[in-house]
Amino acid sequence: MKFKIIFLIVIITGLVYCRKDNSIIYNSTGKILGPDYKMCPCCGGYMITIDSFTYNFDSIPINSNINLQKETYPITVKLDWQLKGSSGCFNKWITIQNIKKE
Repeated sequence: MKFKIIFLIVIITGLVYCRKDNSIIYNSTGKILGPDYKMCPCCGGYMITIDSFTYNFDSIPINSNINLQKETYPITVKLDWQLKGSSGCFNKWITIQNIKKE
């Protein structure tokens, strides 16, 4: 009887801790438009449209499997992001925390 209980605990623990969980829930959907070549104080990096607003960003997480230099634009993506802060650029720059192609 003890053996069955221990065996059951091991099986349940294995199912709980060994399952692969790729179910990240992203808060936004956006479209990366491409590099921003404009020559203004708040320009540069890449442009992305989220909820009909256009923002700029300069990098994405390494594990995103998106190579910004080799992609064909526009790219529809799911992402988590936040404003970089008030840098005098009218809340135009964002930091991307998680991103994946849709």
